[in-house]
Amino acid sequence: MPAATGSGAGGLGGAVLVSGGSSGLGAAVVAAIADSGGRPLVLDRQAPTGAVPWVHCDLSDTRAAEAATRELAEQAGGLAGVVTAAGVDVPGRLAEVPAQTWERVVTVDLLATAAVIRAALPYLERSHGTVVTVASTLGVKAVGDATAYCAAKFGVVGFTRALAAELAGTVGVTLLVPGGMRTAFFDERDPRYRPGADAVLNDPAHVADAVLFALRQPPGCAIREMVVCADRETSYP
Repeated sequence: MPAATGSGAGGLGGAVLVSGGSSGLGAAVVAAIADSGGRPLVLDRQAPTGAVPWVHCDLSDTRAAEAATRELAEQAGGLAGVVTAAGVDVPGRLAEVPAQTWERVVTVDLLATAAVIRAALPYLERSHGTVVTVASTLGVKAVGDATAYCAAKFGVVGFTRALAAELAGTVGVTLLVPGGMRTAFFDERDPRYRPGADAVLNDPAHVADAVLFALRQPPGCAIREMVVCADRETSYP
């Protein structure tokens, strides 16, 4: 099977792996990739909508995340891009969030991000592809009752900036910093940690458009960082 190639300017060609691609921002990115002529691939615990190739994966198992990434890349004949959209959060005071829960947030949001990219790198280097990591406005502005999420997303910011320096000239690296979006991300939270009825949240489809912009850049042109949020986002700047 021929190797996937970098997308270049304009159209989006080749296979793009999206972790967390079955819901929320990840699902919006998958839809945008498909609409633009690309081939989305999904790592998730739930099946994506439509006939999208996917592998079941609990991203809290980082070795499984690496194996699943390689499996999808081999099935697709290579990768033109990776978008690490998977993310979880369980807000609460540090002393009140069970240690296993706290550590799972950091593992899924930060360590699995690195694991998926690590496994994808050989394919991305061959295609001169692009990585888009997904941090958060809470990766640049800390708030209380979010120590696990802030630790993970601040980590994604630092990891991505270091990765961009490391891979300069071989793989494109973009850091995406989104604000709150209208997704199911908040649904299972304690009511006190859910956005209020008057909260201004962004449409994930708009954020997905920004991801496509980064993926479409030709080799040698780097979109290093993007902040995409509702214009009345309270957690940024």
